[in-house]
Amino acid sequence: MTASRNRRLVTALAGFVLFTAIAGQFWRNLLGYWGWGAVALAAVGVSVWMLAAHRPRIRFRRIPTSLLVFTGLVVLSVVWSSYRAGTALGILLYLAVFAAAAFVALCLRWGEIVAALAGALRWTISLSLLFELYVAIFVRAPLPPNFTDYGDDAPAAFFWSRDLLFAGGPIEGIVGSRNLLGFAALLLVVLTALQFASGLVRPTAGTGWLVASALVLALTRSATVFVAAAAVLAALGFAVWMRRISPQRRRPVYWTAAGLGAAVLAAVALAWPAILQAFGKSEDLTGRFDIWASVWSMIAEKPWFGWGWLGYWQPWVEPFDDLAVRNGVVYLQAHNAWLDVWMQLGILGLIAFAALAIGTLWRSWFLAVDRPHDPAGGPRPYQAIALLPLALTVALLAQSIAESRILIEGGLLLFLVVAVVTKQRQWRPEPLPAEAPEPRTARPGGWNAPTGPAAGSAG
Repeated sequence: MTASRNRRLVTALAGFVLFTAIAGQFWRNLLGYWGWGAVALAAVGVSVWMLAAHRPRIRFRRIPTSLLVFTGLVVLSVVWSSYRAGTALGILLYLAVFAAAAFVALCLRWGEIVAALAGALRWTISLSLLFELYVAIFVRAPLPPNFTDYGDDAPAAFFWSRDLLFAGGPIEGIVGSRNLLGFAALLLVVLTALQFASGLVRPTAGTGWLVASALVLALTRSATVFVAAAAVLAALGFAVWMRRISPQRRRPVYWTAAGLGAAVLAAVALAWPAILQAFGKSEDLTGRFDIWASVWSMIAEKPWFGWGWLGYWQPWVEPFDDLAVRNGVVYLQAHNAWLDVWMQLGILGLIAFAALAIGTLWRSWFLAVDRPHDPAGGPRPYQAIALLPLALTVALLAQSIAESRILIEGGLLLFLVVAVVTKQRQWRPEPLPAEAPEPRTARPGGWNAPTGPAAGSAG
């Protein structure tokens, strides 16, 4: 197998791993939990196999210290856990995602990571549109997951699709959740736009994916995702502004950002009732206030070390079998990653998680706005795709306020990949290609490198 074909295989396998993590609910709804377990085991096996085959040189100074501390607390929490069997399973799932993140971050070049993520998101969005179209034309009724029998009076949240495509949404797609589908669509909008601006995707294909992902984003009608989209747009806007001025003149931009942020928060506070009405939300944010109150009561009992790691709550573990129940649905997350971490790992875990989040955001920001240098010492032009780590980090952190997805599956995988890749970039500068003029001849291994043949064929 030639080197180029081998790299394309590695990228394709990474795309499969990313798709499995992002669309985990698709496999559960399609194949049941045993089928999903088989697919997940295959994804982990691929990751371990690739790590063993490539044997990346791992230097711990190139891994965020906060990530090592957080992972250590996750593993050690089994010692003081109030539900050790549940924590052992949660640790196993966390380490599985950790292995997948290590494969993607350490065995792929930056351009290959972009290509693999683009492929995973495109499969998620295209299959979701086809799935919702199938339900709307042939099923014409809410569709439950396979291997289930909820009866006629099941809550709407139990269904795989509620057959609302022709009604204008909200649609859930193959992932069975409008929040998850909307978030995937948001990431694809941002990724495609940055690829388009960097000359890494053909205009026709780029326009098509932009339209498809924007359509899905609109049809999900997810308030959480729209808030994340606003945060990403603001972050990218300020990053582009920063790129256009010298480092010595950046202080006014930071003051402007702070002032604008304060003004937005004040406006949101004043217009809160109107905002809730516009998004069809209740005053308690669809039951989130009650869930947060229940989680806070658990935090108050064990504030320092927490109850033990679970990740996604396991419904057979007390008290999570009835900790958050609304309209007959048992919710299995705190709907706030920060409260979730505090409850599971205590203040020590919360500090480690905050350090990991802040460090990743910090590195992503400066990688986005600081001009790279070539080996000869001269500055290189910026490329838009270098904004992607910042966009991913901001989107995940904005989502973490109302969802705990950053702690499990696709959210955790993307978060860990960005954390590791940005840290690697600090220690191993790579020559960056010029922006757009020669996208197919630039070095494929660079931080801003184009995705080569994979980028052209992906569209």
